[in-house]
Amino acid sequence: MPIFDGHNDLLTKLLKSGDTDKFASGLTGHLDLPKMQKGGMVGGFFAIWVPSRGDLANLTAQMRQTSYDLPLPPRIELEEAQDIALAEAAVLVALQEAGWLSICTTTDQIRSCVSKGQIAAILHLEGCEPIDPEFTMLDRLYDMGLRSLGPVWSRPTRFGAGVPFRFPSGPDTGPGLTADGFRLIEHCNARGLVIDLSHITEAGFWDVAKTTQAPLVATHSNAHAICPHSRNLTDEQLKALGESGGVVGLNFATAMLRPDGKMLPEVGFDIMLAHLDHMMAKAGSDSIAIGSDFDGAIVPALIGNASGLPHLVRAMERHGYDAVLIEKITFENWMRVLDATWT
Repeated sequence: MPIFDGHNDLLTKLLKSGDTDKFASGLTGHLDLPKMQKGGMVGGFFAIWVPSRGDLANLTAQMRQTSYDLPLPPRIELEEAQDIALAEAAVLVALQEAGWLSICTTTDQIRSCVSKGQIAAILHLEGCEPIDPEFTMLDRLYDMGLRSLGPVWSRPTRFGAGVPFRFPSGPDTGPGLTADGFRLIEHCNARGLVIDLSHITEAGFWDVAKTTQAPLVATHSNAHAICPHSRNLTDEQLKALGESGGVVGLNFATAMLRPDGKMLPEVGFDIMLAHLDHMMAKAGSDSIAIGSDFDGAIVPALIGNASGLPHLVRAMERHGYDAVLIEKITFENWMRVLDATWT
């Protein structure tokens, strides 16, 4: 069963470690070529992300508490963000030049990669800190293969506001799109770019919904009704996403899965399936996919890394999902939305 994934943070990890040449032989963490091949992961969205300064280990520790409210990190300056974005994009280009994957801009290219056993990569921008008001950098990244972006990560940009990591909390935590944000959505529509609504405030979600001509997409988010985390989607958001013909990718980050909101690896497949069932009930079976957040979060120990993805597939089978539905969730729903957005 081919698995196409809606989100990973491998590029940020490789830029920091300098271990790009080890992708084919094996890396610590969730993703590398052997793990992807063993797990049937045929490709996914590879995110450019500009890290915030701060003690990540301390933040993760706070997310193991009964409740938490992590402050939004400060804005990143444009020049710094652009340097990091180009460097991370160059990491993906280097992986392509080494012959380990192919950067894809059409679903025909993705399907061709799958048929040849080649990893298919979509270049994605998680948070538009590197994007200037004239969209010069956006067009430059587009020329490098960028075909998907999120206007914000969980910090403010010139385009809008992101949700904090807060539990328990709804996603209505701040303002929506700015004037530049509305212009960004129009530019993305003109370019055929996927607009990712993970990390954006509820106000921003509805601003995009009323502006965009494309299906609504949340590459890595879960059901707020099961885990009341600020990052998760309400039933109303899920319904709107489904009605638009969009997709939500099941996020493996355990703080967004567990009903208690704790970033701990002990998560059963029953919880993951409960999120899938609920999101499917609200958005429809054509609008549910996978969005792991590999190399960007603590994921369930029962999966561990990309090589463990077949365990989730078998759990879906035991749960009563038939082969057609599983193939939708693991692959075809992403292809449908990409076809609708990129053409």
